[in-house]
Amino acid sequence: MRIATPASAPKTPPSRLAPARVVAAPAILTPPPSPASITAAKPTSKPIGSGHESTRLNPAFTFDSLVTGKGNQLARAAAMQIAEHPGDPTYNPFFVYGGVGLGKTHLIQAVGNLVYQKNPHAKIRYVHAERYVADIMRAYQHKSFDDFKRYYHSLDLLLIDDIQFFAGKNRTMEEFFYAFNSLLESGKQVIMTCDTYPKQIEGMDERLISRFSWGLTVEIQPPELEMRVAILMKKSASAGLEMPITSAQFVAEHVQGNVRELEGALNKVIATARFKGVDVSLDLVKEALRDVLIVRARQFNIDNIQRIVAEYYHIPLRELI
Repeated sequence: MRIATPASAPKTPPSRLAPARVVAAPAILTPPPSPASITAAKPTSKPIGSGHESTRLNPAFTFDSLVTGKGNQLARAAAMQIAEHPGDPTYNPFFVYGGVGLGKTHLIQAVGNLVYQKNPHAKIRYVHAERYVADIMRAYQHKSFDDFKRYYHSLDLLLIDDIQFFAGKNRTMEEFFYAFNSLLESGKQVIMTCDTYPKQIEGMDERLISRFSWGLTVEIQPPELEMRVAILMKKSASAGLEMPITSAQFVAEHVQGNVRELEGALNKVIATARFKGVDVSLDLVKEALRDVLIVRARQFNIDNIQRIVAEYYHIPLRELI
């Protein structure tokens, strides 16, 4: 795992920013009533309530439900700090990158959910990059850019998923550039996810790439064997089904992709066990995942060999290549 060294900020950066030292919205985007600053409002421990819907956060994505391992432990630690102290220049913006299905969305929404629990009056919005683009197109169509800017520029916490989708969309990048500057100048928190390192995003505005590196950039790596086993045990327990560790280890050894693939395999096992009304034995796992095992047996190509070697020696795949 690597943490990007913060890039040099422009000559005249916003006064509240400093490089890290490593030490649904309404259709017309009308702001929700009674806004309050994250830092100004008195923290509370209220549970997630009805006002939570406006954040577009999934209440199931919490730190408690996030399994931690070597691949994501640093990202999780940083995310916890942000949830406790949103707007801290050391972690602002917070840029999380990694492959598909590694838990990036879960992690950043966990931040939003914890911030909301501490301060239900905070103006929080989780949005996928494609939805943000759609909001801009809608604002352009209805000539409501003032409402668009007023809404996004007034947020206390903005979480944007898959920001690589902004690449090549000039108007979107321009509007986000202004929103980004406005939020950071006001000491508000911005969190983004991407499938690649910021400087490797093709077609992205250089001004944005530079700003992405002002805070903290962290990579999430694929889960190691032990973490995959832990994920299976926790997910099966949440589903009300006891999974023996031998069965969990067998699944983890044969499904070595991302977390989504692992959960998909687990769902097949659970469905088969419930249909047959039997326990999750090793034989049942082999039966449920028969097609998966057959396909995997045919996939001993160079990519899989490299991944297996990298995992065995505990080194990042990019270093092996």
